[in-house]
Amino acid sequence: MSEQQDVPRGIDPTTPNVARMYDYVLGGKDNYAADRELAGHLIESIPDGVEALRANRRFLGRAVSYVAEQGIDQYIDLGAGLPNQGNVHEVAQRVHPHARVVYVDIDPVVIAHARALLAAEDRTAAIQADMREPRTVLASDEVARLIDFDRPVGVIFNAMLHFVTDDEDPEGIVAAFTERMAPGSHLVISHSTLDDRPADLVKIIEEAYENASAPMVFREYERILRLFNGLALVEPGLVKVNRWRPDDLEAAASGGAWVYGGVAVR
Repeated sequence: MSEQQDVPRGIDPTTPNVARMYDYVLGGKDNYAADRELAGHLIESIPDGVEALRANRRFLGRAVSYVAEQGIDQYIDLGAGLPNQGNVHEVAQRVHPHARVVYVDIDPVVIAHARALLAAEDRTAAIQADMREPRTVLASDEVARLIDFDRPVGVIFNAMLHFVTDDEDPEGIVAAFTERMAPGSHLVISHSTLDDRPADLVKIIEEAYENASAPMVFREYERILRLFNGLALVEPGLVKVNRWRPDDLEAAASGGAWVYGGVAVR
């Protein structure tokens, strides 16, 4: 994103934004100097941080492929982030060419880029909404147009719930969506963890995100597991993302130690 461009209304380029930081780490161009500066600080401080983010992105692709192979052809991607390689609709449509996807994000830059990417796609939509307000998301016109809750649906929280504080009730947010899901629906979650992570590095990350658009909340395995309450985890359960149904390349990779991932069925 050129620093010389007019900044879109409602955007503060001086505050690091988690979606734009993620975009920068993944090689995207839709970010500002403040995003790159904080992301660069984290890259220098956390030796395996970049690979963890990439491992999480690869997990998303494998998880969506798995869910699509179970017959799911409609998805809600909550806190979708900026478009990058292997977007949910691209992965799902390899299995089901007519798969429908609603992307949800609170960030107007994310939504503007997503809508530009999806302009020719009548089976996808991007809505600006806060995933912490499930009723608003579920009541949106685009969700009503594309998602039939009488049929199985895939609901995705990819690396997003660690930006939801305990006071904001992450379990309740997930439950508000899963309660609408028909039997056979699937839930995909990835979430940062402090399990087996050096305390000094965890502190560096937490302090860095205090200066970003959202704080990061690390959670332990048992707490992340509670996000799947009422659903049955598919094998191999809740594991580090690089251990979730890895292909040969992923099995040899070392990334993923910072993030748990799992898929569950209702």
